Amino acid sequence: MSEINLYGVYVPVLLLQAAVAYLVFSFSNRWVDRLNHQGWILYPNIFYLCWYFVCLCAIHYLYLLCFAV
Repeated sequence: MSEINLYGVYVPVLLLQAAVAYLVFSFSNRWVDRLNHQGWILYPNIFYLCWYFVCLCAIHYLYLLCFAV
């Protein structure tokens, strides 16, 4: 893994990716909440956890495509 040096503090790239994934997750949650209210999701808490993981994997994949050497 790699780190970014911010004024002497090393921040892991995965932490920044997790923050961006949380923003994507929170914006896409409006669409997912509609599915929840319609009864399409059986266990919402487990689904939200998996949905966040999908967002995190997508952000990490984009990072690998753009910045990995």
